[in-house]
This record gives sequence, C-alpha cells and structure tokens, in this order.
Amino acid sequence: MKKQVIEYAGVPVGIVIPDEDRLKFIAVKYHVHDLDEQRFGSPDEVRLAIHDLMTRRHPKPVHA
Repeated sequence: MKKQVIEYAGVPVGIVIPDEDRLKFIAVKYHVHDLDEQRFGSPDEVRLAIHDLMTRRHPKPVHA
C-alpha cells in the first residue's frame, strides 16, 4: 500500500503511510492533530478514530 488521503466530512484531513506492519496517520488539519503519528490497522480505523475525536469535541445537543 502507498500513502492514502484520509477525508472527514469530504475534507482531506491527513494521510496514512505504511509504517512497519501498520499505517501511520499524518495530520494536515489542526482539528485532527491529536491523532498525528498514531498507528492504525486500516484506513477505516483511522476514519473511526477521527469521527470519535470530532464527536467528543462537538457533541450534539440533547433536546428535552
């Protein structure tokens, strides 16, 4: 596998590059910088981590 662009909500936010037997995420947008240089098993795992990160930062309001 070569490098692959990772998008979130249609916006490129980083790339993954092969690193030993994993994929290293390189963030190119500030809002995903917390995940920079972390290693993942697949591009989908990276996307899930980004989604979880963004959900924690911007939780949806609860309507009563």
